[in-house]
Amino acid sequence: MHAVRRMVDLASLAIPEDGKLSHNIVHFARALRKAGLPIGPGRVIEAIRAVAAAGFSERLDFYWTLHACFVSRPEHDRVFAQVFRLYWRDPRYLEHMMSLMLPAVRGVQQERAADAAEKRAAEALLDGVTREAPELPPAPEEETEIEIDAAFTAAAEERLKTLDFEQMSVAEMAAAKRMLARLSLPVRPLLSRRTEASARGRLADWRRSLRQTLRQGGEIRTFALKRRRRRWPNLVVLCDISGSMSAYSRVVLHFVHAVANHKGAGWAKVHAFTFGTRLTNITRHMAARDVDAALAGAGAEAQDWQGGTRIGACLHAFNRDWSRRVLGQGAVVLLITDGLDRDAPEALAREMERLHLSARRLIWINPLLRWEGFAPRARGIAAMLPHVDCFRAGHNIAALEALAEAIGAARDSGEKDRLMAALGG
Repeated sequence: MHAVRRMVDLASLAIPEDGKLSHNIVHFARALRKAGLPIGPGRVIEAIRAVAAAGFSERLDFYWTLHACFVSRPEHDRVFAQVFRLYWRDPRYLEHMMSLMLPAVRGVQQERAADAAEKRAAEALLDGVTREAPELPPAPEEETEIEIDAAFTAAAEERLKTLDFEQMSVAEMAAAKRMLARLSLPVRPLLSRRTEASARGRLADWRRSLRQTLRQGGEIRTFALKRRRRRWPNLVVLCDISGSMSAYSRVVLHFVHAVANHKGAGWAKVHAFTFGTRLTNITRHMAARDVDAALAGAGAEAQDWQGGTRIGACLHAFNRDWSRRVLGQGAVVLLITDGLDRDAPEALAREMERLHLSARRLIWINPLLRWEGFAPRARGIAAMLPHVDCFRAGHNIAALEALAEAIGAARDSGEKDRLMAALGG
């Protein structure tokens, strides 16, 4: 109620006499909030007071005044710029937004907008501002009504599976996260060298057979059988959270959370680590049932989100501190990174080799494989590639679903063989 009362009292902070500018700033803040920016009533009040103090005669001053009040993270800058351009600058912004959302209507360009920030801005404005934004151009009298079926059908779900995470809108990203929550990563059990009694076993249990014979007066009536025990391996996820991976790391962690909380997948335990400039163990956070609480805890634990990348140093920390603890029972390792590293390639190759020798299977997920002409030209990628068992893409839901095939097939190498041929190895 306090927040609602503060929003209602915004009209009393009107800058000009008619108060329209303060109402427009309120509508502008609502559009930003729908586009994903964390804006509350307090920031709206601060923005109105800041505009009153700085003035609004110059468009550039007005832009940076609102920017200072509403933008708190680097990734929000582009979304803010697009919403500002559409809301405050373009007199025909409604037609422009419709062209972004409905590319096949009225001869608009057939290709979808490639800029995800502009798409999010258009969706936010169409969702809320069009109902009550001031001074909208009146619709023509003979306007043809367009009906759109926005139901999330099976065809739409299939299309969403192949859509790049980086190009998803706010609504598409929310739908993708719901799909990731239903995914699982099944694995086959491992055969242990230890055995257990089994009536249908294929191995003769001579010790138990001898004990039964002694109890039967030395007469051998039946042979006791045994079989090899089955156990489930661990899954270890190493996820890059540097700036170059920001569009994918949070989505991948949604997938890791779903795997960690899926009881029928078969993994003994799922260990999760993030790395950028340092290594962080977020395993206990991934065990939380609520995905939002899990990611919030992981974000608070890892202090290097969207920073630099030191893959070699982080892998060295993992091999030194955690390798024997989590890889001792034939664990499968998922390494999720683009491989863009500034450290020396020799040290990176050495740490990758040690990780490969410690793991039962090392699978590298690289979002850069979404490009058709991808080649291992970067020094870090060339140093890491020879020491993985499988090299696959991870830029959409379909690529993450294909991980089940890569884990189940021991000889699946993905794109490694083709890229190794390009390296001449």
